Amino acid sequence: MSVWKLSAICWLLLCGAGCASREDDAAMLPAPLSPPVVVEDGCIRIPPNSPMLAQLRIAPVETAELPTAEVVAPGKIEVNPNRVAHILLPVAGRVTGVMVKLGDAVREGQPLLAVQSPDADAAMSTYLQAQASVTQAKAAVGKAQADLDRLRDLFTHNAVAKKEVLDAENALTQAKAALAQTVAAHEQAAQRLALLGLKPGGFKQQVIVRAPLAGKVLDLSVVPGEFRNDTSMSLMTIADLSTVWVAADVPESYIRFVQIGEPVEINLVAYPGETFEGRVMRIADIVDPQTRTIKVRAEMQNPQERFRPEMFGSIHHIEAKKAVPVLPAGAIVQGDEHPMVFVEQAPGQFRQTRVTIGKRTGDLTPILSGVRAGERVVVDGVMLLSGLSSQLSLPTPRARVDGDVPPHSS
Repeated sequence: MSVWKLSAICWLLLCGAGCASREDDAAMLPAPLSPPVVVEDGCIRIPPNSPMLAQLRIAPVETAELPTAEVVAPGKIEVNPNRVAHILLPVAGRVTGVMVKLGDAVREGQPLLAVQSPDADAAMSTYLQAQASVTQAKAAVGKAQADLDRLRDLFTHNAVAKKEVLDAENALTQAKAALAQTVAAHEQAAQRLALLGLKPGGFKQQVIVRAPLAGKVLDLSVVPGEFRNDTSMSLMTIADLSTVWVAADVPESYIRFVQIGEPVEINLVAYPGETFEGRVMRIADIVDPQTRTIKVRAEMQNPQERFRPEMFGSIHHIEAKKAVPVLPAGAIVQGDEHPMVFVEQAPGQFRQTRVTIGKRTGDLTPILSGVRAGERVVVDGVMLLSGLSSQLSLPTPRARVDGDVPPHSS
């Protein structure tokens, strides 16, 4: 190889090495830094090009109607006492048939039980005897009337004394009184048969017990073949569940907010997230001395029978509402001593502000002091700002009072 070619190769290698060295030096130089988060006059200032701003969502403080006087009390569903029937036997006897089962839906007048009872035959015998007595009494009245008419005719011809006419009139009066008594006894016997559901004229009839109202069979404690002598014991319970009552124990300090006829909202454990409507039907007349509560019962429509007795829930009654500034619960962070929010002073500039809050309603929290309606507040990303404020050791903010100049809202 010639000297000239060797010199050219060396020159090319030296040039390549120099270029590579300059590229490595450029790669090792630090990238330009974005402006840091700073604190100025008690505010957090985030640079416009910082990715932190994309993690924040800012919204104005809104106004909403929230309750200022309300009652919330636990309760449970009960059977409507005006629509429940306890089935008793009208006579003692042997139960020969039970026509329904537990849980069956029955209609008004539907047969429930069949009973064979000696009292039914006794009632039939009394009815027939009363019917015969009426026939005899009517015959006696007819005879007394005929005797009186005959004696009056004879008296007009001076054939009998006046005394005999008076005796005949007295006999007619007594016969009519006896007829009235037998008619009353006959009607009573007929009413007894109608009450037992028996037809006049036949013995050994079974007594059929029928449903007094339409509803569901909630309790059944009798089987065919049993002899029941106690006519005061309930054999079956039927309830109309188209309406139910919700009974709640309201503290006596809140009972002034509840009136008969007012609407209430009802929430049930069985149906979370749903709210039902009811109306106050009864307020107890006494206070429970143990719990210092008063029983309040509200009626609730139950057309689909979703609500069953003994379900637990609560009633909610709002007495008054007021328009107040509100914020989502996520916009408020709990400070060392007081709740805090971050108010936007200017784009990228946020001041930590102490607020006074009220009772939370759903996802909204009323703001009693600290910020006003219309001010822009961070509603999402507050934990990021809270962490920055802790690292930068911001001074504890004071609560704003009336007369302070409100911050600039963009």
